[in-house]
Amino acid sequence: MRLLLRSFSFPKHLHLPFSSRPSLLPLQTLISTMAESREELSSMNSSDSQIDELKHGFQRPEMYTIPLAGTVDAYDCHLFLCYKDPQRWPPRVEGSDFPKLFVTALKSRMNEIPRNVRVTICEGQDEGENSNGDVLIFPDMIRYKGLTEFDVDNFVEEVLVKGADWLSGNSEPLTGSFVFVCAHNSRDKRCGVCGPVLITKFQEEIETRGINDQVFVSPCSHIGGHKYAGNLVVFSPNAQGKVEGHWYGYVTPNDVPVLLDHHISKGEIIDQLWRGQMGLSTEEQKKAYEQRLQPNSEKESGGGCSSSSCCQVANGFTCCKDEKVEGNKAMNGIEGKMCGSERDAGRLKSWFKTWEQGDTLVALSVIGAVAASVAVAYTVYKRSS
Repeated sequence: MRLLLRSFSFPKHLHLPFSSRPSLLPLQTLISTMAESREELSSMNSSDSQIDELKHGFQRPEMYTIPLAGTVDAYDCHLFLCYKDPQRWPPRVEGSDFPKLFVTALKSRMNEIPRNVRVTICEGQDEGENSNGDVLIFPDMIRYKGLTEFDVDNFVEEVLVKGADWLSGNSEPLTGSFVFVCAHNSRDKRCGVCGPVLITKFQEEIETRGINDQVFVSPCSHIGGHKYAGNLVVFSPNAQGKVEGHWYGYVTPNDVPVLLDHHISKGEIIDQLWRGQMGLSTEEQKKAYEQRLQPNSEKESGGGCSSSSCCQVANGFTCCKDEKVEGNKAMNGIEGKMCGSERDAGRLKSWFKTWEQGDTLVALSVIGAVAASVAVAYTVYKRSS
C-alpha cells in the first residue's frame, strides 16, 4: 500500500481578524501565575508527604500496638545476596532473575543443608564492597565475592551443604557490626517510607561518631512483618565476642542513637523494640524477653542494688538499666552515708567507752596517789611530834 502525501502551499503571511488573535498576558501576571502554581504544587506534595507519614510512616496508628517479642521465625543462619538497589527490586525480588536462580538452587538442596538458612536480598553495587553477586553469611561473618549464575550450584554444594570453603571463589572475613534495614517499597509502602529515613539517620549518626569502619548499614528486601516497620536486623558481637542477630521493629529515627550507643556499643538489648533473635525459637524469644524484664532478686553484698538487664525504649529512649543503676547509685550513696554515720556513731560510742574507762583509771590513780601522800605526811607528822 502506498501512502500518498499531498503537498500544500501556505501563504507566507496569515492574517487573522483582531478578535481571533490570542490574547497575550502581561509578563508580570504570567510570572505571578507560575509562582502560584509552584506553591500549589509544593503544597500538594507536602500534603501527600503528610498523608504518607500518617498512613505509612512513623506516626501511623498501628505503631506500638502489637507485642513484638517472638515475631521472628526460628532460623540458624542468615544469608544476604547483594543485588541491585531497592528502587529496582520487584515485589518478589527473590523470584526474579539471578536471585530466583540462587533461591531455586538453595531450595532444591534444603533437606541436605544442616542449618536452617534464611535468604534476604541486600543492596548491590557495580563495584566495591557489597558488589552485585556478593554473598554475606551470618553469624559466620564471611563475604563471598562475585557469585555468578554459573557458580550457584557449586556454591550451594560446597558452602551450604558441605560447610566447606568455596575454593573456586574469593572470600574475606567480615568485621564490625552490620545493620540491615528493610526498604522494600514495591513490597510494602510502610517499609518503603520508613526504611530510607532510618538508613539516612544511621549514616548521619555513624559519621558523627566516626565509626564508619566499624558499623555498616544497608537496605534489604522483605524480612517479614511490614506492620512492624521500621524493621531492621543487627548483627554484632555480644560481650563474649559471639556474633548474634537481633531483630527490631517499630524503630524510628529517634531510636537510632540508642541502637548505636546501647546495643552495638554495649551489647544491651532494646527490649521494647526487640522482635527476636537468630538461633532462638519463638517461644525461646518470648521467654528470654520475659526473663530480661524481671528484676534481679539477688542484691549485691552491702550494695542493695538490684537492676534489670533490659533497656526500655519508646519514642526516644529511657534505659531502665541505666536509670535503675543511677537510682540505686544514689540510694547506695544515701545508704552509704547512713551506714557510715552508724559506723561513726559506733566508733564514737566505743571511743566514749574507752575514754570513760581511761578516765576512771586516771581518777583512781590520782586518788591513790593523793591517799599515799596523805599517809606519808601523817606518818612524818606523828614521828616529829
